[in-house]
Amino acid sequence: MGIQISATHSLLAKALDYRAMRQDMISSNIANVDTPFYRPRDIRFEEALIYEKNKILNKNSPKLELAQTNASHITPKDEENIFKPTVYFRDGHMARNDGNSVDLDVETTEMSKNAIMFNAVINTGKKSSRIFKSVIEASQKVN
Repeated sequence: MGIQISATHSLLAKALDYRAMRQDMISSNIANVDTPFYRPRDIRFEEALIYEKNKILNKNSPKLELAQTNASHITPKDEENIFKPTVYFRDGHMARNDGNSVDLDVETTEMSKNAIMFNAVINTGKKSSRIFKSVIEASQKVN
């Protein structure tokens, strides 16, 4: 077991992982802008991140408990497998004659928004680290 600075550091790591996955997905959409019958994909991870936050910060999220009236009933699935980022097809744009529905303007806009959020998460981690660093440095000067 490693040293845990704060409970939110693991949440920041998960957020960075999810943002990197989304950046790869958007890059794939842009790379396939000329591929016939390609449908743009996106990833929805907000629900998974909320679940991780509640789990890390020990907050109980409202959930429905299944009743087992008999020991031979099937046990419920593990919650870890339920809360995964969801990949979906981003529809709503007119497909061209070749069946491709990638809109380059939408993809570059989504990539920019995702990059801004990625940098915001990184800056949050840096600020948190600086706070702990200043506390350690101040405690060294107390001698």
